[in-house]
Amino acid sequence: MKLVLEKRSEHSEFMTLMSPLLAIALTVFTGAIIFAVQGLNPFEALYVYFIEPVTSVWSLEEVFVKAAPLILIGAGLSVCYMANVWNIGAEGQLTMGAIVGSIVPIVFTSWQSPLALVTMITLGALGGALYAAIPAFLKNRFNANEILTSLMMVYIAQLFLDWVVRGPWKDPKGFNFPQSIAFEGWQLLPTLGDGRVHIGIILAIIVVVILTVLMSRTLKGFEILVIGNSPRAGRFAGFSRKKIVWFCLLLSGGLAGIAGIGEVAGPSGQLQPTISPGYGFTAIIVAFLGRLNPIGVLFAGVMLAITYIGGEAAQIDLGVSDKTAQVFQGILLFYILACDTLILYRIKMLGSTKQQSVAAE
Repeated sequence: MKLVLEKRSEHSEFMTLMSPLLAIALTVFTGAIIFAVQGLNPFEALYVYFIEPVTSVWSLEEVFVKAAPLILIGAGLSVCYMANVWNIGAEGQLTMGAIVGSIVPIVFTSWQSPLALVTMITLGALGGALYAAIPAFLKNRFNANEILTSLMMVYIAQLFLDWVVRGPWKDPKGFNFPQSIAFEGWQLLPTLGDGRVHIGIILAIIVVVILTVLMSRTLKGFEILVIGNSPRAGRFAGFSRKKIVWFCLLLSGGLAGIAGIGEVAGPSGQLQPTISPGYGFTAIIVAFLGRLNPIGVLFAGVMLAITYIGGEAAQIDLGVSDKTAQVFQGILLFYILACDTLILYRIKMLGSTKQQSVAAE
């Protein structure tokens, strides 16, 4: 006896739309069980994790600060995944974007003008895009699996960052801490009001609007959809799979690079050995939770940002470990993929090989 997945001849459009909500509900239910097993009141724990982050102005500001990079990266990844180009290395592209964009405040320390900030963002996008160009080249030239190449390059970028902040770019007046000099003035992203929310969230919204128009109103968006759904039909239409690979990886890498420079020019204010708490990987969940739609990514990014703030609150208020707080993101991704799989496929039980042969005769 064995279980196989059999593709459904047709699937429910209603369930396709409801799949993210079902995945969220299952995640909350599973989370309640986890908290109960740990001896915590599940209702109190879920309140701290999901509701408390949106009950104060300060926590809402932190949600938007964390949502900005998730939306930027998730929007780029959603375009990639629509084309069946599997960029898993956005975390590395974020890191390289932060390093390249930081050339301005670290090398040209006295450059203080709006043009300096624009140059930082441009270099950040360029750094992320060029880093993503490596798996794109390997994919097109040698048919190397972009999942493996982009993922392995994450660790190269992180080790390079660690070397930079402990070596040539270490602040000589930083008491030997592994960090660069602090960015100042126009080397930092302007904030909206007196809080910590910076213009990164506005950039994220602009990117969502542009990608929405790209995917729904342009020939390039149509190419991406056709190549992703039916590569053979794309070839008959004259669309180039290799060009789509280049376009998608450079786009997603560039957006991840902008998210990276946004982190060091925003909340961090300098280069450090750790730039993000894993935004590049969490953005994969954001892309799928948003149904690979830029508008959906906007809302999914805010929700995953809530889990970051809620996880920090749970560690303080409930005494749970950071691993318990982070497990929700993995559970959510599991349920998203499981729900989508069961919508498109049905589980079928097959008998032994001998029984199948008799049935065939």
